[in-house]
Amino acid sequence: MTGPLSGRLALVTGAGRGIGAAVVTALVQEGARVLATDLDAEGVEAVAAEHGDRVTARALDVTDADAVEALVAETEQRLGPLDIAVNVAGVLRSSSVVALSDEDWAATFAVNSTGVFHVSRAAARRMAERGRGSIVTVASNAAGVPRAGMAAYASSKAAAVMFTKCLGLEVAARGVRCNTVSPGSTLTDMQRAMWAASGADDETAARGVIEGDLAAFRTGIPLGRIADPSDVAEAVVFLVSDRARHITLHDLYVDGGATLRA
Repeated sequence: MTGPLSGRLALVTGAGRGIGAAVVTALVQEGARVLATDLDAEGVEAVAAEHGDRVTARALDVTDADAVEALVAETEQRLGPLDIAVNVAGVLRSSSVVALSDEDWAATFAVNSTGVFHVSRAAARRMAERGRGSIVTVASNAAGVPRAGMAAYASSKAAAVMFTKCLGLEVAARGVRCNTVSPGSTLTDMQRAMWAASGADDETAARGVIEGDLAAFRTGIPLGRIADPSDVAEAVVFLVSDRARHITLHDLYVDGGATLRA
């Protein structure tokens, strides 16, 4: 398959569903080969099966530093050098701070922050040696705007954003670009689980998100729609492509204007 990313190899975490699966599809459509990883082995195998030999599926726990390092080393030996790494794997455990357990706090940071560190470190080390590469971390607009009931998630995503920027600063002179994409509400299993926990059906909950919720200190979505995973994936593909060759340390919000922030 030819395309702007033809000949390039990408690693995508959290690729078994939602935004991660959409990123895999978008990268393949641009001509890239993809190593799709997820803790859910069956889910990522199903995603890979949709793309034939363009996608290789592997189970991966991003919280396991040794497993990440081993997989990246094996991938470069078997498939070639990594040109792109996209951190999508993430978890959300909603709770007020006073009710938040130590376990939920630690588990959230283990995936959303430390997992990003493990994957990015393994990829950046090799990319820097070759003098090229692009890393994108999918964070959240909650990283820049306080959210009631989402302290662990928002804090872990804020840490991931700043980590990615610091990494980008360190490897810029070696030709490696590091950026983040910060989605707002997106139609994923994670979003639907939040709605289900509130007791509202999807249609009612989506309307509430679009219109805003004064009680939760949330503005609505000016564009009047919930994002589709492909909306986020297209932003990722832009940032890893040569069209963004002079963009690094950038945090691109993809939230329909919900944060009222440029």
